[in-house]
Amino acid sequence: MTAATDPVKLMKQQVGKAAADLVKSGSIVGLGTGSTTAYAIQYIGERLKSGELKDIVGVPTSFQAEVLAKEYGIPLTTLDAINHIDIAIDGADEVDPQKNLIKGGGAAHTREKVVDYLADQFIVVVDAGKLVDRLGSVFAVPVEVIPMAVTPVMRAVTQLGGKPELRMGVKKAGPVITDQGNMVIDVKFDSIDDPVNLEKTLNNIPGVLENGIFVNCADLVLIGEVKDGQPVVREM
Repeated sequence: MTAATDPVKLMKQQVGKAAADLVKSGSIVGLGTGSTTAYAIQYIGERLKSGELKDIVGVPTSFQAEVLAKEYGIPLTTLDAINHIDIAIDGADEVDPQKNLIKGGGAAHTREKVVDYLADQFIVVVDAGKLVDRLGSVFAVPVEVIPMAVTPVMRAVTQLGGKPELRMGVKKAGPVITDQGNMVIDVKFDSIDDPVNLEKTLNNIPGVLENGIFVNCADLVLIGEVKDGQPVVREM
């Protein structure tokens, strides 16, 4: 099967395009991280190049987003230089029926949270496999931790009923290091009954920078699925 006819890839492209189509000229756009969001960045770049979009500036949430934005000709700015973000587009690892999210599979959740919460409109792009009845069903909660605090934080999350694991690098010896120079602990909970409070509790542990539970911030969830071999995009 070639990449061009791979239904999953086509579906991710369609979801990314659907999100990119919602960006209006003159907007400041939060550019998220991950495979589906990468297509959104590509399509925003294509709309700019064709002249369909004008006066766009992007705020990247990760090194990956920054590299892609440059590749597709999207001018970038920083949070110091702007006073608002019109629209942010980002992926998620889990989405529950209340539009609460777990993010951080790419270890970029700290910068993503800053940008996504600032946005007037936050659009989440996912495939149907990311939908869960309850947060934490499949995915562990990523917690970004300053290196010196890894051991005490792991102890603290264990007391909260979580099973912590230091995220190790793939094709790299040793732990994953975030864009901020910190480490990530993935914490598996049997069930997350109250995501709002768990988010606060985790962030109150000394040494924790930020965790991957996103509550009350997603405005629109675009879901891609493959039906009868065809990519379909629907809104939650």
